[in-house]
Amino acid sequence: MRRFLDRYWYAYAMVLPVVVVISVLVLLPLGQGLFFTFTDINEGNIANPFLDRPSTYDVVGLANYLNVLSGEPAYGAFWATLVRTLIWTFSGVFFHYVIGLGLAMLLNRPMRFRSMYRVLLILPWAVPAFISAFSWRYLFNADYGLINWALESVGLPTPVWLGQSNIALVAVIIVNVWLGVPFMMVALLGGLQAIPADLYEAAEIDGATPWQRFVHVTVPALRSVSNTVILLGVIWTFNMFAVIYLITGPNPNTRILITYAFERFFSGATRDYAIASTYGVLILSVLLVFATVYRRALKRQGEVW
Repeated sequence: MRRFLDRYWYAYAMVLPVVVVISVLVLLPLGQGLFFTFTDINEGNIANPFLDRPSTYDVVGLANYLNVLSGEPAYGAFWATLVRTLIWTFSGVFFHYVIGLGLAMLLNRPMRFRSMYRVLLILPWAVPAFISAFSWRYLFNADYGLINWALESVGLPTPVWLGQSNIALVAVIIVNVWLGVPFMMVALLGGLQAIPADLYEAAEIDGATPWQRFVHVTVPALRSVSNTVILLGVIWTFNMFAVIYLITGPNPNTRILITYAFERFFSGATRDYAIASTYGVLILSVLLVFATVYRRALKRQGEVW
C-alpha cells in the first residue's frame, strides 16, 4: 500500500476535490431523496426552522412504491406515463440518429460553402434551450403562429398544436428532434471523417454500389460512435424537462416521468416530496436497467467499453 501511494499519490490528490464536490452535490441529495421515498414527507410535515416547526413525517416503508406502481391516476398513472416517456424518448433518438447521419454524410462530401452549412446546422444546438422552446411555442400557436398560417395559406387544416390532445406530444417531439439533431450530426461527422478513404476505394473497385458501401463500410465503421451517442441520447431525452414544460406546461398529454416528478415536488396544494422522490428513484432505476441491458448487448456483439 505504501509503494502504491508513493507512486500514485499525486493522481489521487488531483481526483480528491472532484470526488468531494460530486459527493456533496450528487451523492448526498441522492441519498436524501432515496430516504424520502420511504416516508410520507410533504410541505406540511417537513421541518421549517424559520417557523420553528419540527418535522412530523412518518416512515411508511414501501407504500410509496406500491402506490406509484399500482398505476392509479392519483399517483400519476405511472405505467401510462412510462409508455408516453418511452414513445417520447425512442422516437426522438430515432429521428436524431437518422437525420443526423444523413446530414453528416452530406457534409462529409466536398461541396461549396460546406463550412457555412456546418455552422448553420449547429446553431440549434448552440442556442439556449429555453429560447428555442419559447420560439417554437410561438410558431405552434394556434391563433397567430407561423406554422398554422402556412398551413392555412395552402388550404390545409390548422390544428391546436399545444392543446389537450396527442398532437401536443407530436409538437414537442418535433422540437426535441430539431434541438438534438446537431449534436448527433457533429458526433457522426467526426466518426465519418475517421474512416480511411482506402476502404471506400477498395469497395468501389470491387464493384460495390453506394448502398453496399454504406451498409458494409460506413455502418460498421461508425458502430462505436453510434453506440455511444445513442446511449447518451436515450439518457438525455428520457430526462428532457425543459422542452416539454416550457412549451406545453403541465399538460397530461405531454406528461413524462420527469415532468410529473417536478409537478408533485413544486405544485399542488401540498407539495408531495415523497412521491416526487419515488419518481426520481424509479427514473434512475429504469435508466440503469436500460444502460445495463444495452451494455451487455454490445458486449455480445464484440464491443468493449
